[in-house]
Amino acid sequence: MVTPSETTAGDGSESETPRIVALVLAGGTGSRLYPASRSTRPKQFLPLLGPETLLERTVDRADFADRVVVSTRSTYEADVRGLLDTVDDVVVEPAAKDTGPALAYATHAIEDAYGDDVAVVVLPSDHHVGDDDAFAATMRRGARVARETGRLVAFGVDPTRPDTGYGYIEPGTDRGDFFELAAFHEKPDAETAERYVDAGYRWNAGTFAWTPRAFRAAARDSPLGPLIEALDEGRVEEGFDAVEPTSVDYAVMERVDDAAVVSLDVAWDDLGSWDAMARVLDPDADGNVVRTGADDRSDDELSGDGREGDDPGALFVDSAENVVVTDGTHVSLVGVDGLAVVAWDDRVLVVPTDEAQRVRDVVARLKERGAF
Repeated sequence: MVTPSETTAGDGSESETPRIVALVLAGGTGSRLYPASRSTRPKQFLPLLGPETLLERTVDRADFADRVVVSTRSTYEADVRGLLDTVDDVVVEPAAKDTGPALAYATHAIEDAYGDDVAVVVLPSDHHVGDDDAFAATMRRGARVARETGRLVAFGVDPTRPDTGYGYIEPGTDRGDFFELAAFHEKPDAETAERYVDAGYRWNAGTFAWTPRAFRAAARDSPLGPLIEALDEGRVEEGFDAVEPTSVDYAVMERVDDAAVVSLDVAWDDLGSWDAMARVLDPDADGNVVRTGADDRSDDELSGDGREGDDPGALFVDSAENVVVTDGTHVSLVGVDGLAVVAWDDRVLVVPTDEAQRVRDVVARLKERGAF
């Protein structure tokens, strides 16, 4: 690694940006996108929105940063290194224990390489973003807030609907470039989600910014405390053994009393389940969308009409509001509505789109059998 330096923003929005390291999380499995996503092929390695994988798209989107670091598991390290030749480093988690320990370890590694006042911007590798320029400008603003105020920053997406699949962030006092963070709220029921949206709450995008110094101070008095102490003393494996799997939201962000919210006002979606494809791909006249994984067209060229090319991937007869995703197998739907049909490798999944979250129940049973 080389020492990061101050860079000049290219969009004219700021004369000078702070030092920024983008930290891309690529250690999850994405079980709700089974069967395309499997234990040996997590969703970040899937080309679901075009010829590039979700991980490659995320790294491309991180061009606002001076350096890009990817955090992953040892199981996926070779795939990450083989796929990406533009990142500055790959941090390998000693054990898979959710985002809390992963981010504590990766932030510690970044501090060792770049110092404790660099701005770390955390990017999940499974998001769809509609405007990369606006996204980059917001990430730079959040990084500046993190460095200038010493706060932990959560990016909150302006919601377009009352969605029960996302957690929510309640903004507090407006401080200009950011809001004080009043509270995190877990995934709500439908009525509560409507109330949250009406009240101006934001979706929790799982995207954060902080300095290593600020994160270490906050995490030391959290369930991650034993890991932070062990990392400071070079006892990495002992530190991971001393903590339970936990999300960074629960372990750190929900416990600090001076966090900030920076609004992320772009078209955004968490590609966490198959119903999300209906929101990010263009539908045909009947609301059907198709994505063929072997398709090398860009997302701007993709269509859901089920009729493009020699083999469009799907044929619909008296069917509407369906999602079809395949790795090349042709799918025909007759007289059915509101289904997600996924054919990948030697497996097929059929689930109502409004019950797409229940794919995790399938995966749980497969894991019990050692078949995921």
